Amino acid sequence: MTQMFYFAVAGTLFCGVVFLASLVIPAISSSTRRVLEVTTSAQMGDIRPRPSQRLQQAVLRAVRQLRAKIGLAEGERLRQRFVNAGLRGPGPTEKYFAAQMLGPVAAIVLASFIRSNTFIWVTGLATLAYLAPDFWLDHAVKARRERIRRSIPDAVDLLVICVDAGLGLDQAMLRVGVELSISHPEINEEFLQINREQRAGKPRMDAWQSMADRTGLREIASFTSMLSQTEKFGTPVARALSVFADGMRQERRQRAEELAAKTTVKMIFPLVLFIFPSMFIVLLAPAVLSIGRGLAGLAH
Repeated sequence: MTQMFYFAVAGTLFCGVVFLASLVIPAISSSTRRVLEVTTSAQMGDIRPRPSQRLQQAVLRAVRQLRAKIGLAEGERLRQRFVNAGLRGPGPTEKYFAAQMLGPVAAIVLASFIRSNTFIWVTGLATLAYLAPDFWLDHAVKARRERIRRSIPDAVDLLVICVDAGLGLDQAMLRVGVELSISHPEINEEFLQINREQRAGKPRMDAWQSMADRTGLREIASFTSMLSQTEKFGTPVARALSVFADGMRQERRQRAEELAAKTTVKMIFPLVLFIFPSMFIVLLAPAVLSIGRGLAGLAH
């Protein structure tokens, strides 16, 4: 009875979401649809989207319209998290909200088939499905920041080489971005974004500061601060980059030494839990058996 009740509730919620989506999706007339098909085929070379892509676009469109109806807007903090993860455009945002809105419904439907503790499973899986997009976004932000952090020393070394060769700072950034496009695509994307912003009329210092805000890394903030001070006080860029590169190498060396020093403490737990018991068994087991046999002989 309980299972059928929760299944009915889940089916009702799912039907309600589908019904609301069908209400908010605007109807397209046949003439408008024909014009869209002709223009799309003319521009894309008769490349039509696959059924899965059409279904995905329809679901995202329904979620977008439903989000507009209920007033669920994208906040500044969430937008900044998407920027930090390197996800730009409305597509990732719509997929995020679609996962948050449809994930709990699917979780409720799946949890209704569990016979024991149905209410606990429904609540737990629905909560987990609602929080899963947040966990994924946090993981994407941390992974991208770590990849950018690893690419900074190589990028600064190449910048020093390019500036010493006579290139300007902007041209050196473009050259470094091209060279690192395969090994470090994230830093290439950031350097290209700086170039686009400058070509659009944004001041150089503001473009560098925007890169620091997008990445959220202390190393990038120090790098942009060094470039801003060099630009402001007229310090030679090659000398400043060389000093900064030396500091980055020293910091990377200190970080490696710190990780190496922590390994002695981290090795205590596997030693105590796995290696020491085995050594005690190998070393003390024969003595214990001999003592046991000797005591048994004395008892007889």
